[in-house]
Amino acid sequence: MPKRILTGTVVSDKTDKTVTVLVERKVKHPLYGKIIRRSKKYHAHDEDNAFKTGERVRIEETAPYSKTKTWKVLDRLQASKGTALEAEV
Repeated sequence: MPKRILTGTVVSDKTDKTVTVLVERKVKHPLYGKIIRRSKKYHAHDEDNAFKTGERVRIEETAPYSKTKTWKVLDRLQASKGTALEAEV
């Protein structure tokens, strides 16, 4: 079974080796047809504590790291506002 990959924004990096990622999706209301936003927060594993609040990241489903953490951060899509993205050497 393929692993799910989601895109979201880091909303918390306070815990060690963990970030909280807010993933938003748009769905159509079943009766009225209006497009509404639904969101959910996922705890994702961040081994090096490299990701900070406000960054756009991709997360991938994995085997459980803990009771609530079954995702890991793959990569950074966009740096948070006010910080420069470091060039990898």
